[in-house]
Amino acid sequence: MREGLSKTRGSLTKRVDELAEQSERADDDFFDELEAILIMADMGAATASRAIGELKSRMKTAGAKDTSSARALLKEIIAEEMDVKRPPLIWPMVMLVVGVNGVGKTTTIGKLALRFQAIGRTVMLAAADTFRAAAAEQLTCWAERARTPIIKLHEGADPAAVVYDAVTSAKASGTDLLIIDTAGRLHNKKNLMDELEKMRRVIAREYPQADLRCILVLDAVNGQNGLNQASPLKEVKKINGIVLTKLDGTAKGGIAVAIRRELDVPVWYIGVGEGIDDLQPFDAAAFADALF
Repeated sequence: MREGLSKTRGSLTKRVDELAEQSERADDDFFDELEAILIMADMGAATASRAIGELKSRMKTAGAKDTSSARALLKEIIAEEMDVKRPPLIWPMVMLVVGVNGVGKTTTIGKLALRFQAIGRTVMLAAADTFRAAAAEQLTCWAERARTPIIKLHEGADPAAVVYDAVTSAKASGTDLLIIDTAGRLHNKKNLMDELEKMRRVIAREYPQADLRCILVLDAVNGQNGLNQASPLKEVKKINGIVLTKLDGTAKGGIAVAIRRELDVPVWYIGVGEGIDDLQPFDAAAFADALF
């Protein structure tokens, strides 16, 4: 994780350290500059403002005025902000994976399949992104790599029909985890919502004993645009967790904090590299340590 966050650390932490060295004490000018640094790291104006407000409050309570204390307390605040516990895993589980095209959604599904297999769980994949050319083929490559069964139909088929076949097969075979790849883009927000709701209804009707989780995959490189991608889903409160990919490819890793705060959804996994093991369960303390 430390290696994966090196670009952000080289930008964010370097600037914070330089500011701390240049400032004799944590005064208003210091806090203004610090807030600007957080915004530049893509933490977002609202999230950065809240963090600085909390920092001022803790500094006052502690009677601290030195910049080194401010740095240590900021790290503490970020760790606490990100520390939202994931709910326990309940089997059998159906995982609906959503996210716009290009964020690494299918690759994330493949890595999740391998990760859950490594802890002894049986996994099945379903190619319900029937609108994107070659989406099923890409997922099939991951299914072969992970040696997991995959349920798919022809391109352009009804995604809910794929989900029906998949949940029927998963239920019959006693599979622990069914991961469903869903469409990255539809014509508008309403179509996306309708399609997801249709899939949810099929799962609820055909596989009520399964624990249903909806996971949103976001690309850290997209920064604040990722929040815009997530807003339609946020409106209907259907997202259980976030997978934030490509954190190693951006100097603006503060977006992780903004996404967690603005969406009020826990980050479950982060991608900090191309390797299979570079999709890691999110750990707030380790994230803050790697960042600072």
